[in-house]
Amino acid sequence: MLRLRAVCLFPWRLFHFRPFSCEPLISQMDKCTDEEQVFDFIEKNKAILSEKQVGCAFNVLWQFQKQKTSLLKSVECIRDHPQFLTLYNLTTSKVEFMNDDTLVNVLYITQQFDIHVLSKFSTCLADQHLHVSPLMGKIADIVNRKLENIRDLRLESSILLMSAELTSQQALAVIVALEEMESRNSRLIKKIASILHKHLDDYKPIELLKITQALIFLHYRSKELFVKLREALLSHLKISVKSSEISLLVYAISMLPSPHLDEVVISRIEAVLPQCDLNDLNSFATSVLRWIQYDYMYLESTTGKQLKLLQKLDHYGHQRLQKFNNLNRLWEELKSLKGDWFVESLLEETIATLQCLMDEINYVNVAGISSFIARMNYLDTLILDRIASVVLQQIEKIHPFAVLAIILPFSILNYDPPQRDEFFGTCVQHLNSYLTVLDPLMLVFLGFSFATLQYFPEDLLKTIFNIKFLDRLDSQLELLCSSLNMRVQFRLMELNRAVCLECPEYQIPWFHDRFCQQHYNKDIGSMNGVQQHVYKMLAEVLGGINCVKASVLTPYYHTVDFECILDKRKKPLPYGNHNTTLGKLPASHWESNTPIVRSRLPPGAERIAFDFLDLRAFCRNIPHLKGKSAMKKRHLEILGYRVIQIPHFEWNSMALSTKEARMDYLRERIFGEGKS
Repeated sequence: MLRLRAVCLFPWRLFHFRPFSCEPLISQMDKCTDEEQVFDFIEKNKAILSEKQVGCAFNVLWQFQKQKTSLLKSVECIRDHPQFLTLYNLTTSKVEFMNDDTLVNVLYITQQFDIHVLSKFSTCLADQHLHVSPLMGKIADIVNRKLENIRDLRLESSILLMSAELTSQQALAVIVALEEMESRNSRLIKKIASILHKHLDDYKPIELLKITQALIFLHYRSKELFVKLREALLSHLKISVKSSEISLLVYAISMLPSPHLDEVVISRIEAVLPQCDLNDLNSFATSVLRWIQYDYMYLESTTGKQLKLLQKLDHYGHQRLQKFNNLNRLWEELKSLKGDWFVESLLEETIATLQCLMDEINYVNVAGISSFIARMNYLDTLILDRIASVVLQQIEKIHPFAVLAIILPFSILNYDPPQRDEFFGTCVQHLNSYLTVLDPLMLVFLGFSFATLQYFPEDLLKTIFNIKFLDRLDSQLELLCSSLNMRVQFRLMELNRAVCLECPEYQIPWFHDRFCQQHYNKDIGSMNGVQQHVYKMLAEVLGGINCVKASVLTPYYHTVDFECILDKRKKPLPYGNHNTTLGKLPASHWESNTPIVRSRLPPGAERIAFDFLDLRAFCRNIPHLKGKSAMKKRHLEILGYRVIQIPHFEWNSMALSTKEARMDYLRERIFGEGKS
């Protein structure tokens, strides 16, 4: 048990009545088939229920809710049921007898039904003097892991009541939880920060980094605390000999307000450079770049010491890459690398090293290498062909969960290997036996990745677009953080759109109209300065602003930067009811809930979509169009558009540096003619 039992405060608990056996009652609850039966059970047995049985009642109620889709959930009915209040009263009266696991579980389930009740329970816990118990760390962990979307001030106030005597580790857990919650309760943050301040000398380097990150994220300001925090970090830095520890200490120091790269930091970095791995070097480089950026912003100068140190980091990074003669050792250092310095300084040589070692790609490391290539946005056909070859030869040894990571670089980078159909078919065949057991989120991402590649496996799609599967997905979405939840919903919508447009023979209905109306109406904003400039040029080329539309939503909700219509003689046609003004958006040009309906074109006329492509639409190393942009072009063409894609490197080139040159470029792309 984590809690310290205060026997002197509750001597009578030794004589507290317990039924001879609680198992029959728990068995009865387990046999309940709906919530009403559970509440009837509570009403009949409330006088004899133990704390274990109260915990079981919460479990059973929550299991019923988890089995339902969002349309069928009845959280409000549960919360408002008279016996839920009875259950709450039983819980508050028995909270002191609950073991730690039961208490933690009850806290978690309670917040699913009613945050206000959870706040009352938290206050009740404070009354039980649990602020001196290590259990507070577990309660903070609930906040950290499971209540990340809660913004209820009463809950934070309850934490504040319990914060009076937190230990150093409990305060650390709470500040990390507040960071995850994105809390703006300045009083609570200040209280926890004061406890952290008292214990700064007791924390390990990694804990000091967590504290620094949390306080910066929470916008906490205290010169005194940050001075002491810097002193604690420097104290560890002076005696540390491990490169990994030194790198995280330097990283933390660089985050502090008014950062300054002093001689102590420089000397410690330089001392360990020969023993640094790629992750250490990357961490150092990120810190140095942060100092350089600060100096540029506030001092308008960059010291030679900082640039010299950055050059040394480049040198040791290249030197370390050249020493690798084993792919698995290289991968151990690559798998968590990210950041501008690595991409700008070492990516090219890293890819070259991977090419030299690619014969060592096998079923063990193929998913990791694939994921790295996708993350780096770097198209290397030799490595991708090797990945495809390994999959074809060793598919039986590859776990089905790894297929998504393997497919990603081909999907993202829009690349078909020489044995395209055999490769994709082998991956799909390997998945088919596991479609009913694979995670619903993974199946959605798999379906979208294949669709990007113009590959539509029928068994996979029938599994996804199935009522039971969508119910499972719906239940799982409720347990995700908001950002991942929305990402999954968008991927499902994009997959639904792709199947409807590219595989109408599957007869899968389009069911995302309401979702798109809710999100695209608020996501598409007014035109920026560059778009307004282009809009004016297009209007001039086409003969007036009534001949061009800006920020258009197409059927199935693709967004188009600009649209125009040419008749059969290639003459621009004005829009009948043109309502676009600079800085404002037009209404969508089809009726609600009928995504295909729009104005008919005269015979021989064509609708043109202009799509300006920034650097995100292309691979990092070559001007090769990525998967999503290629798919969008296909879809617009299916919808009847002639698509004019204008890459950023053409529009911003020296050849198009004048207005006249850009006007001629637009005329050539629209009409197929040169200068006016």
